[in-house]
Amino acid sequence: MPSLILDGATIDFEMTDGTGPLVIQLHGLTSSRERDAQLGLDLARALPAHRVVRYDARGHGRSTGSTEPADYGWDRLADDLLRLLDEVAPGERVHAVGPSMGTGTLLHAAAREPHRFQSLCFAVPPTAWKTRAAQADVYRAGALLVERDGVDALTQAGSTAPVPPAIAGSPATSPQVVPELLPTVLRGAATTDLPARAVIAGITVPTLILAWTGDRAHPLKTARRLHSLIGGSHLAVARTPHDVLAWPGLFAEHVMSATAPAQRSVAY
Repeated sequence: MPSLILDGATIDFEMTDGTGPLVIQLHGLTSSRERDAQLGLDLARALPAHRVVRYDARGHGRSTGSTEPADYGWDRLADDLLRLLDEVAPGERVHAVGPSMGTGTLLHAAAREPHRFQSLCFAVPPTAWKTRAAQADVYRAGALLVERDGVDALTQAGSTAPVPPAIAGSPATSPQVVPELLPTVLRGAATTDLPARAVIAGITVPTLILAWTGDRAHPLKTARRLHSLIGGSHLAVARTPHDVLAWPGLFAEHVMSATAPAQRSVAY
């Protein structure tokens, strides 16, 4: 697999052999590109003709990371994303999709360099602004739990949490972060937030927002707020696993619409 060395981390990525416009796919906190595929969140899979880059964020999956919590803030991860795009798609406008932490990363990157993106897709947006403080406490408690009792204790604690109806029956998975880095990654997540609302309101890139219900870590309230802030954005809400199965198709339609807006009509 190709990799890129960025400020104390080696970012592992892969690119498909398509000939169409480039799509870059991110993943969520403590996940990886492989784990997201297991959870049905490989949202670019319905675009076989496109070049698709999937990568593991620093400290996740096959990528390495530092022991500095600040390196896992969404603004810092946005640096990695933009530098990876410099490597794989210099001067090219790309389509981008990412769930949860991936959404936070994309928002910071798009707010900083909107000209790099032809379309954006935010999946299961995380807690933000007023709801972020409570989630930060959860991450800090998780870091302490890992240090005291190990990764299995964190996995066990997570298994008792309510499962959103849209992912009922999903396979059980474990964090895709090495145990030595997991507390640092969680503490980094506790320190970060989405850009200010006024900044997000300035985004004019075609945007699709995919959300589901019944998830305190990814509240529908955030998705609806992003939808209201980003003019012309589309919001689709999943309430069943069948709804989530439709997401790759919705994302593909969104990408093709943004690529040739005069040639396609998309309904959400």
